[in-house]
Amino acid sequence: MSGIILLVVYVDDIVITGDDCTEISSLKQFLHTKFHTKDLGQLKYFFGVEVARSKNVIFLSQRKYVLDLLAETGKLGAKPCGTPMAPNAHLTKDDAEPFDDPERYRRLVGKLNYLTMTRLDIAYAFNIVSQFMSIPTVKHWAALEQILCYLKGAPDLDILYSDHIHTRVECFADADWVGSRIDKRLTTGCCVFVGGNLVSWRSKKQNVVSRSSAESEYRVMAQSTCEILWIQHLLAEVGLNPSFPAKLWCDNQAALHIALNPVYHEWTTHIEVDCHFVHERIEENVISTGYVNT
Repeated sequence: MSGIILLVVYVDDIVITGDDCTEISSLKQFLHTKFHTKDLGQLKYFFGVEVARSKNVIFLSQRKYVLDLLAETGKLGAKPCGTPMAPNAHLTKDDAEPFDDPERYRRLVGKLNYLTMTRLDIAYAFNIVSQFMSIPTVKHWAALEQILCYLKGAPDLDILYSDHIHTRVECFADADWVGSRIDKRLTTGCCVFVGGNLVSWRSKKQNVVSRSSAESEYRVMAQSTCEILWIQHLLAEVGLNPSFPAKLWCDNQAALHIALNPVYHEWTTHIEVDCHFVHERIEENVISTGYVNT
């Protein structure tokens, strides 16, 4: 095989990329014989994401989507704020009067969900406000408005992708133990970099209660390991050979010790599956762990 060509299809839009310009042209001609297609040239806008280029650099942005959202919600003239959520803010189910238009709340949360494709900075705040879709309160709506005011102050933040001349995979994992005042469940988060570029991130409230901070950190390490494996398989499929082992960074010394220690003590038996899973990936040299300061 001389090269590789990738197609991304969404409804009636197609993005084609690859390392063989001749074969890309042939593919576009073939598609035109089978379907009514129109070549729009270099990618500039796809699925609400704006794409800009300079030499060896690509920028992804949703600036237009942010401005349209601010105009729709009447926040174009709002006073900007510096953070998407107040520090140490804790929302509960019944901490204020019910909001008078729950459907409006749900619509706005749905639109913010779409924005998290490129805006990692609002992922955690979005995760919090999305937990109160059934019966939102005025305090929950105020938290939503703060996200909008934050976007007003930074509508054009984008993600930069450049060539760092390596294909190392790195993941930073973290968890807030007993983060929820409602049910004491934790929220986990991870960011994965390939070749120095951010390619995957998530913030998710878990469905279990952890009995220690080490357990909560270890759970997110197991989930992050799954994300690393998926990305490594994807890179292999598209013809890229990632460097091994991938680096998994964590700020909890106890969790790192459990990952390296094959002897399981009584207080780790309830997460033994996760322990075996991560430890085996370390033994296989798929990942290696490292400590990073909080």
